[in-house]
Amino acid sequence: MRDQEPAAAQEARRLTTRETAERLGVKPETVYAYVSRGQLTSRRGQGRRGSTFDASEVDALARRNKRESAPSSTGSDLSVRTSLTLIEQDRYFFRGVDATELVAHHSFEEVAEWLWTGALRPGARFSAPKEALSAARRAADALPEHSSTVDRLRVAAVAAATADPLRYDLSEDSVLGAARSLIPTLAATLPLRNATYADGDPIAQRLWGRLSHRHPDEVSLRVLDTALGLLVDHDLAASTLAVRVAASARAHAYAAVSAGLGVLEGPLHGAASGLAHRLLLDVLDRGSAGPVVADELRAGRPVPGLGHRLYKGEDPRAQALFTALEGLPAAEPALAAARDVVATTARHTDLHANVDLALAVLTTSFGMPAEAGETIFAVARTAGWIAHALEEYGERPLRMRPTGHYVGVRPPQPLP
Repeated sequence: MRDQEPAAAQEARRLTTRETAERLGVKPETVYAYVSRGQLTSRRGQGRRGSTFDASEVDALARRNKRESAPSSTGSDLSVRTSLTLIEQDRYFFRGVDATELVAHHSFEEVAEWLWTGALRPGARFSAPKEALSAARRAADALPEHSSTVDRLRVAAVAAATADPLRYDLSEDSVLGAARSLIPTLAATLPLRNATYADGDPIAQRLWGRLSHRHPDEVSLRVLDTALGLLVDHDLAASTLAVRVAASARAHAYAAVSAGLGVLEGPLHGAASGLAHRLLLDVLDRGSAGPVVADELRAGRPVPGLGHRLYKGEDPRAQALFTALEGLPAAEPALAAARDVVATTARHTDLHANVDLALAVLTTSFGMPAEAGETIFAVARTAGWIAHALEEYGERPLRMRPTGHYVGVRPPQPLP
């Protein structure tokens, strides 16, 4: 029996890190990513340097990876394994914990740390390195005057990367270090509308002064922090899928975030809250949702801020943000307008409020511009994008490569 073999013989059957990486077809650092996720078990080698791995366990993982990466013969949609966010029965969970409950008790930074590592860091704060922040501001300030905030964020992400000589190190510690510096760098790159805040302040406090001219109190800052936490991740949204494709090609974290920001600008994704913002302003100006909703439908447009393909009922993120806004005098008019929109459309359709409508209540209540919701979304979702990039770095490289189904004319054709 094997358990009766001498220890030296058993050790001889084990693989080194390099041998394990070769069998799996990955880089050595990816082997340790498998270990940190519990997919492989390592052991310090006897009489040798480095860790060793059980050959049968390695081979089983290789077979599993091969099955999961094989193209489907049924033509079904691409499926990506993730341990980050689960959405089911009109609720969503971060690593198994109800996301709205987590956000109610922890700051945005703490929620981000939980998503990244599965461990809480009470009182976590992020800091922007001077070199990265200086490079990001110079690049963003060179843009035309009327550039959008997402334009500035995209440029800032690229510029910050140039100031990080370790950006090509895809180990977990290095990527998390980049994340903890990139998020505050993005926030601090936006032009100030209010007082300046210190680098050690929470992200919500630093971001507020770039979104509103009004001075915040503790309650309003907590509402913004809640919005950031609720938006950290939401499974494989379009921008997140773009991030995972970039990470699959082993783009560094800054480049992966840049890919996500590019997709975010679509009117069906991050920019949707701006449409809801303008809708609420119109309702507040005209005193009723009826004529405003009628105008949208007459123009053949869906009413902004309503419905979500993943929820039959109300978006839980909207519920949580509405709850956080209730009782704030500044939010009462916008909350009433949002409820009027929902009630008006409920006469003919079963659509419920989504997080874009709740973001619009936040941004209109505190005098923020229409694009503020998209800015909040982008800064918050950067944390989720980093989490997904980390997961993808632990997978087989370039696995997210679908095969095109050619429908053009068949060759050979004459030269044009």
